[in-house]
Amino acid sequence: MHILLVADAFNSLSQRLHAELRDRGHTVAVELALDPASLPDAVRRHAPRLVVAPMLKTAIPREVWSAYTCLVVHPGPVGDRGPSSLDWAIHDDADQWGVTVLQADAEMDAGDVWASASFPMTSAAKSDLYRNEVSDAATAAVLVAVERFASGTYTPRAQAAGTGLARPYLDQSVRRIDWASEPTESVVRKLRAADSQPGVLDELHGEQWYLHGGHPEDRLRGDPGELLATRAGAICRATIDGAVWIPELRGRRRQGQPPTFKLPAVQALAGRLPSLPESPAPLRPDADRRTWSDISYREDRNIGFLSFSFPSGAMSTEQCRRLLAAYRQACSRPTSVLVLGGGRIFSNGIHLNVIEAAGDPAAESWANINAMDDLVEAVLTTTDRLVVSAVGGHAAAGGAMLALAADEVWCRSGAVLNPHYRLMGLYGSEYWTYTLPRRAGREAADRLMSQALPVSAATARHLGLVDRLVGSTPQDFTAQVRRLAAHLAALPAAQSRIAAKKAERDRDESIRPLAVHRAQELARMRRTFFDPDAPYHALRRAFVRKEKPPHTPPHLTVPLPGRRTADPSQTGADVTGLAHPDAASAPDAC
Repeated sequence: MHILLVADAFNSLSQRLHAELRDRGHTVAVELALDPASLPDAVRRHAPRLVVAPMLKTAIPREVWSAYTCLVVHPGPVGDRGPSSLDWAIHDDADQWGVTVLQADAEMDAGDVWASASFPMTSAAKSDLYRNEVSDAATAAVLVAVERFASGTYTPRAQAAGTGLARPYLDQSVRRIDWASEPTESVVRKLRAADSQPGVLDELHGEQWYLHGGHPEDRLRGDPGELLATRAGAICRATIDGAVWIPELRGRRRQGQPPTFKLPAVQALAGRLPSLPESPAPLRPDADRRTWSDISYREDRNIGFLSFSFPSGAMSTEQCRRLLAAYRQACSRPTSVLVLGGGRIFSNGIHLNVIEAAGDPAAESWANINAMDDLVEAVLTTTDRLVVSAVGGHAAAGGAMLALAADEVWCRSGAVLNPHYRLMGLYGSEYWTYTLPRRAGREAADRLMSQALPVSAATARHLGLVDRLVGSTPQDFTAQVRRLAAHLAALPAAQSRIAAKKAERDRDESIRPLAVHRAQELARMRRTFFDPDAPYHALRRAFVRKEKPPHTPPHLTVPLPGRRTADPSQTGADVTGLAHPDAASAPDAC
């Protein structure tokens, strides 16, 4: 079936649905809803059998939904209405939530219901929930709705007139933090409900900032609202009963100035911060601590687990270097298996926001890509143990190549990979010219790079990019990985595999040294970075400042034929035609 995705942006959920629908044999194209007036003509040009809207902030024009069946993904349970569904769910500390797929009509969020799916809430930030639990539920519900539409026999369930809960936009008057009276739990919940957008508007040192991200701290104390310490670029701020770590800030936009963007809090406040102590988190924190760290290590017998979680998966020069130091320390331990990752997001490569804010973006780009290359090289040249990349969430560009550097890649079934660089005007590095063809073959590697499209975990497994699919919920992924790692380490063949990988690395090095791959990749990257007219600089600026493109990128508008690489019955969530009255549902787009 020819399906058209209509969305404000090709965000994480749009990418997931694009990949999953193609996996089930559908032909899929994308049209960005950049101009409501031109959308009807654009839809007519595509002539789809079905329109699916994964992420829209405005209503589909009557001219479209009256001519085509349009299924809208609403990030809330059946009956929930309004633009801030997931924000309210976190703000109100809901236990259960979900997603509804409904048919567009004259009233927002009030159309007939084709499917819904529910999921338990967890103590994660909104953007994290959206990429994981919401994405799983939305995908499951959309796949069921598409099957029902294709059958031609299913009648969607009408929502009774006058029912449902329509809630307003969750604005800053509700999000505001009263540092003098609110406990840590309340502060963290408000911060998580506003991450990654719009943030919580607050004041620091006489200036207005949006706060992004929030993590409780159990030991540091001070006067409510006082800044107490820094850690890995984050700031710690006191509450009435504890403190919170805030990793990122975004300045409030001033009239006539370009849009602002998120930065590590210490960098954003450069020159404004008082003298604060750096409070480093131990690499191996106590299990009973309530604190924040973006890198941690633990051991279980002869298995090491090196976890990392950077906001949005972006890795700055400094973050890459810290992770490399932690990796080297982990490699000094007497383990036979080392698991890298295992959290709810893996990596999206170099940190474009930090690069954009640098005094010399070209020099910072160069430093960042070299730091990424150093990290990937360390993984590739580890020959005394088995290294596993545990990809629990999205991985893109250099982050995807970091995953591929390991001996085995274990990927949660709901993850999406973007193993390409072209959309940012880059050739790419991180040894992709070695790892990608080694796993997928030269022809498939070239196709992945040129098409520049997301691939599902199932397709990545089919292509050879992934060795094992982990069919788990986001919350269970870490535990599943630990069980799988224990099984791997206990295999009698583990030691012989370690010996074999060293021989293979030596053989590959004799054919074409890693240094040659790196030098050739970096020569291309350096020319781009230091050419002020290279498209990379404008593309980076537009990405960081979230500028709308003038039109839908051509590579998205071409209808791509589907490929049968997934079992259509594996939806991975509790899906119903109409949500159970006790079930809740959904998120805002992030």
